[in-house]
Amino acid sequence: MDQSINQSSNPTIRQAAPWRIALIQCDIALGEPGVNRAKLELAMERAASAGEKPDVILLPELWNTGYALTEIGEIADPEGRDSREWLAAFARRHGIHVVGGSIAENRGGQVYNTMLVFNRSGVEVAAYSKIHLFRLMEEEKYLQPGGQSMIFELDGQQAGAMICYDIRFPELARSLALRGAKLLFVAAEWPQPRLNHWRTLLTARAIENQMYVIACNRTGTSGGDEFFGHSMIIDPWGEIVAEGGEGEDIVTGIIDLTLVDQVRRRIPVFADRRPQLYEW
Repeated sequence: MDQSINQSSNPTIRQAAPWRIALIQCDIALGEPGVNRAKLELAMERAASAGEKPDVILLPELWNTGYALTEIGEIADPEGRDSREWLAAFARRHGIHVVGGSIAENRGGQVYNTMLVFNRSGVEVAAYSKIHLFRLMEEEKYLQPGGQSMIFELDGQQAGAMICYDIRFPELARSLALRGAKLLFVAAEWPQPRLNHWRTLLTARAIENQMYVIACNRTGTSGGDEFFGHSMIIDPWGEIVAEGGEGEDIVTGIIDLTLVDQVRRRIPVFADRRPQLYEW
């Protein structure tokens, strides 16, 4: 079942104003939550103190532990408490929405890959646990899948959440768009050699759903896996607004959410759907 969380303690809804987005593309130390948090804190503070402060910061997937799956039960954040407290405090202190990538969260003795989202006031507006587990990295042996998709509100705008492998499931992105999402936030640890898949799938999700796709991928190496970065912001026409390279970086770009409405009026794919013919 889908679940919406539409709460905000910020009374100011800036629907028409362009947003500045910052993606924290970084390496992740395997199984070292303290090291990773310290690195991210420095990068986030740097992004927040830039000449033009971002409206939204997005982090990569499993930034606290990386894919230290064999020890994930011992090092995952219990109930996500430490991560929640830290991310909420940062969002509140700087007045920035934080889409907190995802963390390994130990919930009742089971570990979930969970994205936490906080608005400018530091209020948690979403917690999405990855629903598609990636068998090539044996996620299903160590992690529990989430049981619901997620749409949430930032400054009066509807956004959807995905984590890495989720982007291979177009029906999930479409369901979020049908519920009103104009933005899709993606946190990932997407490895070599599938850079072409990364670019193609993200662009397809943007074009077919006429929404912004904002995706943060890690970089560096972990075990035998190499991660290529290339965090991206893609507009509803499928045009790339910003793209990172292969190294650590803060990737920034400006989005204008009025473009979503313009594109949806120009090519009315949602009005032209015939869902009764898609069932099997």
